[in-house]
Amino acid sequence: MNAERRLIVNADDFGRSGSINEAVTRAHREGILTTASLMVNEPDCAEAVARARENPRLGVGLHLTLLCGRAALPPEKIPGLVNARGEFSDHPVAVGLKYFFQRGLREQLRAEIHEQFARFRATGLPLDHVNGHLHLHLHPVVFGILMADADQLGIRHLRLTREPFWMDVPLAKGRRLYRASHAAIYFCLSWLAQSRLRHRQIRHTQRVFGLLENDRVNEAYILKLFDALPPGDSELYSHPSLDKFRHEFDALVSPRVKALVAAQKIELIRYQDL
Repeated sequence: MNAERRLIVNADDFGRSGSINEAVTRAHREGILTTASLMVNEPDCAEAVARARENPRLGVGLHLTLLCGRAALPPEKIPGLVNARGEFSDHPVAVGLKYFFQRGLREQLRAEIHEQFARFRATGLPLDHVNGHLHLHLHPVVFGILMADADQLGIRHLRLTREPFWMDVPLAKGRRLYRASHAAIYFCLSWLAQSRLRHRQIRHTQRVFGLLENDRVNEAYILKLFDALPPGDSELYSHPSLDKFRHEFDALVSPRVKALVAAQKIELIRYQDL
């Protein structure tokens, strides 16, 4: 294993709101953020793209959205996926079961996935990575489409969503059942996916931290994490904004966090640097 410690610091939901867009830009310029995942169907996507162009060192990827958001295609083209307003369901478990068992939806899913990739290409930004809103990119059906069409879609780097629970235990307290159950789900999905990624030579980090904390990634968590960060390539997953998740933005620009990165000699990278 590489003795060096390299870290991607990613922000999901880029383009979802002006508050998130500003937080991403500032966390990149003033803090440790290296990449962001773009929601191409959200109303503030154009502003996010403009900000990304002003910050060419920010790696921008596609945050594929197939639930809890808007679709790229009109409702009449994907009637099994969205309501009349073009919105996906907000119920992850129901969506996951529906996509798995209703085989007739697979071509609609493929069409929507390709349209979101087309919208990303239209921005002119290099595709740094691919992941999914609520990690649905590892859903067996969705992942199967991504792998079958990987060359056509230009997928070279993808988030392999997994976090070792034994490492998370000393980093945070509370919600132990939630954290353990989600660690198990991510482990199973990533275990099923990793051989196909390896076969297609699609790069990923060895682990992703912050998954089990979700919206509770704060300065205290990051300081503990950096002291315990293992060798090799890792990702820190976050949702910074200047309103709802201000604590995550504050953590990414914290002078103590930046000082610890330097003291620990942690190399901050993007997916394209893997």
